[in-house]
Amino acid sequence: MKNGITRLLILLSVMSLAVILSCTKKDSSTIKLGVAGSHSGDLASYGLPSVKAAELVVDAVNEKGGVLGQRVELLVEDDVCKPEIATNTATKLVSLGAHVVLGHICSGATKAALGIYKDTNLIAMSPSATNPPLTQSGDYPNFFRTIASDDAQAKLEVNFALDVLKLKKIAVLHDKGDYGKGLAEFARLFLEESDKADVVLYEGITPGAVDYSAVVHKIKNSGAEAVIYGGYHPEASKIVMLMRKKKMETVFISDDGVKDVTFIKVAGNNAEGVYATGPKDVSKNQMAIAANEAHKKKYGSDPGAFFLNAYAAAQALLNAIEKAGSTDYKAVAKALRTEYVDTPLGKISFDERGDAIGVGFSMYQVRNGAYIELE
Repeated sequence: MKNGITRLLILLSVMSLAVILSCTKKDSSTIKLGVAGSHSGDLASYGLPSVKAAELVVDAVNEKGGVLGQRVELLVEDDVCKPEIATNTATKLVSLGAHVVLGHICSGATKAALGIYKDTNLIAMSPSATNPPLTQSGDYPNFFRTIASDDAQAKLEVNFALDVLKLKKIAVLHDKGDYGKGLAEFARLFLEESDKADVVLYEGITPGAVDYSAVVHKIKNSGAEAVIYGGYHPEASKIVMLMRKKKMETVFISDDGVKDVTFIKVAGNNAEGVYATGPKDVSKNQMAIAANEAHKKKYGSDPGAFFLNAYAAAQALLNAIEKAGSTDYKAVAKALRTEYVDTPLGKISFDERGDAIGVGFSMYQVRNGAYIELE
């Protein structure tokens, strides 16, 4: 009886080991690309285009045999652009075995997740998180991005306000978040260093507030000729609509968090004339044309914000794994910094900090219901 039980236990152990090995083999048979960002909520229009970009890139790569002879599998997780949720999102992607991550979208959520990825030697690449310290602090050597940082964006906004519009009194607002406040601080710094204009108001607002009458009243009383706003489109649309309702002709200048079709849809005619910085127009790039056409064919619509930045990020990550010959963290990071890859943004690589080489910002203005890149 005892020998029979022993033989049974041995048999069960062998079977269990076979199951484990089988699962391990199955898990390692695919290259897992995590996609994290705002896939629901007010900022979904920023995150969903990245999911679609990843789907298109993965489809194209898998049709050609995958990466390192393995199919690429997508792991898509929503963080609603909230830091407290982003940590759970990152933890889940790690537990699911992601080899690299495309994301996150918002700077605050990205910062919250990066520590988790860093501790597990996982590379994350954002198409939209522009907060400068994410690369410039040196705290996150595992982070890369396919968009320029906010200091470059703020510099463009300030130079445009001073040198093109010739403004002398400027109010600077922000939404108190890592992204919005970071940009606003750079804008204020550049304005003060220029000695060409006065910062007549520097104010933080509360995201999600029902009414921004108080801050609009302060803008009016300050005598500001323009507002430079750091933040996202939900708050910007409310402020602009209220300003125009009060017959204020104050120029409104913002960032890539506002350069989104959703802002125009919400603000309507009040959006006319608003300026916003955003990634340079690459619509004449043949890969960009192909990517946009692929989106229209598959989804029946034009792509949204940061689509091409996300498309480039997915390409860069998978190309780095191919060039590295493995998913090893150090090898992939080295490939990202030493290998160039053709993308809809052009031929790009990454510097030691993780910032993309070959990308930048342009100034746009809403004209006839659409953002138009200015010369």
